[in-house]
Amino acid sequence: MSPLLLSAALAVALAASLLVKFWLSSRQIRHVARHRHMVPAAFAGSVTLSAHQKAADYTIARSRFGLLALAFNAAVLLGWTLLGGLDVLNSWVLKASQALPEGWQPMGYQLGLITAFALVGGLLDLPWELWSTFRIEQAFGFNRTTLPLYFADTAKALAVGVAFGLPIVALILWLMGAAGPRWWLWAWGAWMGFQLLVMVLYPTVIAPLFNKFEPLADATLKTRVETLMARCGFAAKGLFVMDGSKRSAHGNAYFSGFGPAKRVVFFDTLLAKLNGPEVEAVLAHELGHFKHRHITKRIVLAFAMSLAGFALLGWLAQQPAFYLGLGVKPSMTAPNDALALILFLLVGPVFGFFVTPLASHFSRRDEFQADAYARAQASGADLSSALLKLHEDNAGTLTPDPVYARFYYSHPPAAERLAALAS
Repeated sequence: MSPLLLSAALAVALAASLLVKFWLSSRQIRHVARHRHMVPAAFAGSVTLSAHQKAADYTIARSRFGLLALAFNAAVLLGWTLLGGLDVLNSWVLKASQALPEGWQPMGYQLGLITAFALVGGLLDLPWELWSTFRIEQAFGFNRTTLPLYFADTAKALAVGVAFGLPIVALILWLMGAAGPRWWLWAWGAWMGFQLLVMVLYPTVIAPLFNKFEPLADATLKTRVETLMARCGFAAKGLFVMDGSKRSAHGNAYFSGFGPAKRVVFFDTLLAKLNGPEVEAVLAHELGHFKHRHITKRIVLAFAMSLAGFALLGWLAQQPAFYLGLGVKPSMTAPNDALALILFLLVGPVFGFFVTPLASHFSRRDEFQADAYARAQASGADLSSALLKLHEDNAGTLTPDPVYARFYYSHPPAAERLAALAS
């Protein structure tokens, strides 16, 4: 592998992905703005012009903000790699780690490098997250987060990252240095075990750190939901309501947990918007994903892709050109496993971007299947009504650009989805 060839490949892939992203976002902005002044005929009797225009303005505002974020993130990526930013950070951390006791230096250096990289990245992202939350979301009436709550959440997320993230990173780094040429296979196994552990612990250990979960108190709705789940042959450990309104006006419902520990969680904002039959239809849609094994298939696919990723990393980590081509000079006095991990995480998404439309296609197919299941188990009319309310509640545009939607949308556009339910 030639360092110059890798540098050129990254530059070309980054430029190509940026051109595609800017082209698609520009199409989306123009298309939504062009259809802003009239509610589509299919929704004329159910969506007001003011709601339609709010959704259009929200979509345009987020898209324009996204264009700025794209340019900034591309500059940061170039700064870390081809312009030598990671090499500078690596030299600084390596020098600082020499103050550690001799036996702690190799692992201390590597963990210190990953921690420093994560902290710098978080600080660079912070202004963009604040603007998105407290300017854009606030302007359209969605944000309910206060600054103290935002920073409290950030502190909790950092603590969770340290408690859960550092041990698995340390284990992977140790395996990279001690498990021989096939370290990537052992590391993949450790990563899979970690992922499953998080899925088990998330509902009862992690999620309650950020939100309150109360048992569903509405007896009528509870009976309706339990009857649906029994009819579908689905068991859950409990039905809970989450105080989503504490942070946002957006509504949602989801399953959490793994195996018999699965929970059904409703945002309080969702229950405030939908009636009982509509909630049942939304839940039936989610059950459709389980019935068609969409969740299992996605987990298996994620495991397979992570295996391929670890195998590729195992090869790249041994290539000096991998470091030199991405602006980093491997040190001869310390392991470079942390550098390999960081570089792989930096450049992997650039090349992975080009499979986005394929992933979106299969996701939309799954959504159509789940809708069909919900129509069979509950009511297509109620699901249609719920989807319209959620689109209005979340200010989802009813007139997305078709090309943009085909490339990015994980859910079918509202018009296609409602037409399929009505067919």
